[in-house]
Amino acid sequence: MPPVLLTGAAGFIGYHVAEALIARGERVVGVDCVNDYYDVRLKEARLARLARHPGFAFHRVDVSDRAGMAALVAAEPAVEVVVHLAAQAGVRHSLVDPYAYVQSNVMGHLVMQETARRLPRLRHLVYASSSSVYGANRSLPFAETDRVDTPLSVYAATKRADELLAYAYAHLYALPQTGLRFFTVYGPWGRPDMAYYSFARAIVAGAPITVYDGGRLRRDFTYVDDIVAGVLGCLDKPPSGPAPTRVLNIGNHRSEAVSTLVALLEVCLGRRAVVRDAPRPEADVEETFAAVDTIGALTGFAPRISLAEGIGRFVAWFREFHGSDVAGEKVG
Repeated sequence: MPPVLLTGAAGFIGYHVAEALIARGERVVGVDCVNDYYDVRLKEARLARLARHPGFAFHRVDVSDRAGMAALVAAEPAVEVVVHLAAQAGVRHSLVDPYAYVQSNVMGHLVMQETARRLPRLRHLVYASSSSVYGANRSLPFAETDRVDTPLSVYAATKRADELLAYAYAHLYALPQTGLRFFTVYGPWGRPDMAYYSFARAIVAGAPITVYDGGRLRRDFTYVDDIVAGVLGCLDKPPSGPAPTRVLNIGNHRSEAVSTLVALLEVCLGRRAVVRDAPRPEADVEETFAAVDTIGALTGFAPRISLAEGIGRFVAWFREFHGSDVAGEKVG
């Protein structure tokens, strides 16, 4: 069976997608540079679990490394599907180190376009975009037909650039591509920099959490299993036509207040949060809410996990993973 090339394999979504691909009998060639944006031990723990599977092979390569990626695909010419999830994550951190975002998200995406078009058997490139591309858009729910030319962060601008590069390569080289605009993905094995995870660690440790605008900001929180189902549903349905590319929302189709998230964490962790209020950062949007009609019609995608159930699952994993260390420093 030809392998699936999966970038970002040590990351949160990449790890879950790799497990799902392996479970359905695919061979996965994983790629990741394992950078230190957050605790590398968590990434290594994900990779250790994947390494138990004989169908998983791992290459420590930065996707922006042209020579490294060229050598990798030269050794794997049978690849027919690429899932490109590697990126520099984090909206607010893109204001601190914008160069890292352009290098990883724009140059890395360009390298993957060049890499993919040289795979002789390629059928489909699926890549990660983000709900952040909607920026200052106020039309809810966000639909793929909305304008996306008002990004509020460097991260958002890089993700929109990825979509435009994908269109150019689809037009020039008939490279079939699907961009997935992920909406606030959460769940076990998640990213410690995201609110739900950092809130959980602080609540358990008795430390304060910072909540913006009184918890009134709203997000379309999407459980990782639903995200994975959407990714896999798209893989076997490449677009066609003279410029075979598209972008699809993939979210929970429900906008919920951050205060609701905090309340659910309090219930599941059995402790009250110490809340500090602060104004909304300029890079943060007020609300996200995904229209999912298009991906639903294409793949049958329908989100199944409510925020209450998903946070319960996350907290169960959080307790097992971090054990008795209330500061959340234990890994493994």
